[in-house]
Amino acid sequence: MLPTFNIVGDIVVVEHVSRHYRKLDLGDVVVCVSPTDPQKAICKRVLGLPGDYVCVDPTLLERRYITVPPGHIWLQGDNYTNSTDSRKYGPVSLGLLRGRVLCKIWPKFEWIRNGFEEQVSQSSMDRELVVER
Repeated sequence: MLPTFNIVGDIVVVEHVSRHYRKLDLGDVVVCVSPTDPQKAICKRVLGLPGDYVCVDPTLLERRYITVPPGHIWLQGDNYTNSTDSRKYGPVSLGLLRGRVLCKIWPKFEWIRNGFEEQVSQSSMDRELVVER
C-alpha cells in the first residue's frame, strides 16, 4: 500500500463494527484475511463493489473486464505496479473482510482518506470554477 503506508512499522486503527451497518464505499481502505494465506492479513483499497464492472488490469493492451459477484469486493493496492491484489486472486469474499482502516497512529498520526471522495470533490470544484468564469 505504498505510498499510503510504509512497508513495515505503521500502526493503524481498524474499525470493525461499521462493516455490518454502513456500506463500503469505493476508495475505502480495508483489512481482510488474505485469500491466498489465511494466516495473513492484507490491507488494500476497495475498487469494486458487488455488481461493479471492473477492468482486471488496465495496463495490458488486451483489457479484460469482470463483474464483481454478489458478496465480493475488488481490492487493489495503492502501489499499483507492485501489489498482489484482486488482479492476481480475483474478487475477495466479504466474509474475509475484517474492518475499515480509519487512521494511522504510528509513526505519525494521519487520517486515512478515501481517495475517490477527494477526486470527486476536486473535479466538482473545477467545474464550479469553470462555471463562474
